[in-house]
Amino acid sequence: MAAVAKKKISNAIHAVVGSDESEVKREALQLASQLGSPEAGEFGRDIIDGTAENADQAVTRIHQTIEAILTLPFFGGEKLVWLKNANFFGDNVTGRSAGVLEAVEKLGETLAAGVPDNIKFLLSAPDIDKRRSFYKNLSKLGNVTVFDKLDSSRSGWEEDAENLIQTRARNRGLRFAGGALELLAQFTGGDSRQVDNELEKLDLYLGKQRRDISEADIRLLVPVSKAGVIFELGNAIAKRDLCGCLQLLDQLLYQGESAVGILLVAIIPTVRNLLMVKDLMERHRLPRPQQPFHFTATLNRLPESATRHLPRKKDGGINGFALGIAASQVHRYALKELKSNLVACLQANIQLVTSQLDEKVVLSGLLVKLTAKTG
Repeated sequence: MAAVAKKKISNAIHAVVGSDESEVKREALQLASQLGSPEAGEFGRDIIDGTAENADQAVTRIHQTIEAILTLPFFGGEKLVWLKNANFFGDNVTGRSAGVLEAVEKLGETLAAGVPDNIKFLLSAPDIDKRRSFYKNLSKLGNVTVFDKLDSSRSGWEEDAENLIQTRARNRGLRFAGGALELLAQFTGGDSRQVDNELEKLDLYLGKQRRDISEADIRLLVPVSKAGVIFELGNAIAKRDLCGCLQLLDQLLYQGESAVGILLVAIIPTVRNLLMVKDLMERHRLPRPQQPFHFTATLNRLPESATRHLPRKKDGGINGFALGIAASQVHRYALKELKSNLVACLQANIQLVTSQLDEKVVLSGLLVKLTAKTG
């Protein structure tokens, strides 16, 4: 999800920044239409293209922006100065140029001195270095809105992705049935542009009569990303679906994924999560959650000594999403089986890195062991 942060200080200075480029462009365009004076027409807007090919162009665009801020509207009234899609505020070659840094400092000084009463300034930049003084001062001077892409490599990203999808779906009058929400989050990785595209497709497909999105709808219409295939492989292991496991393994290998990567990213985390929640559920007599996201509240009620080994999010809270999925599926396994399965994963890892055995054979054999019912 676009992680959005706002600070409201001045009504004359505005900035829309962040790594989620599509959201930055959408919000900046909407904000520009609100800030611009309809009566002044094109004379009420001074738009400077911030896409610079080199440092010299960047310096020129910044000086044009400063000049526009200090130039009163030709016919009086109000004027919007929009430095649009600027690409030289980030930690890149152009942004680190001494000339650009000096020009950016002058822009910051101009804004700090105060823009004229009838001037409004808008900056949109898909990449901005938040460590620099310009950004910090900008945050103090005006309204800053930040749209950052979700980092799916960080723990807890799934909850943010689900919140984004829920909000966008609710705006369309759409609801999710069963595990459809979790599935769409995994298939899209929380990318806001893809989420919008997929929800639009689902909306058109369902029509006006049906508003509930099922897992089958998502599997039919939404293309499966690499992250989605990995998620599906984990689900297939938890369901003890050997046929599904082998098909997904073939798909990942065909996409060029390494056998060790598949083991470490998809198979071992699934087995480890199943083992952790099975142990907790038996030790503390926890009920199976009706929905995966309910499990986090259950875990939070346990003593800290019982949960200190669980994966954590960036804020220190328990990353309950994957554990909740495991808790809703772990009834298919006995604790003894899961301990044995983790040992089997270790053996497969050793085989992959020390032997000349065919990688597909090693992983296929492992999946057979993991999903086989021992009676």
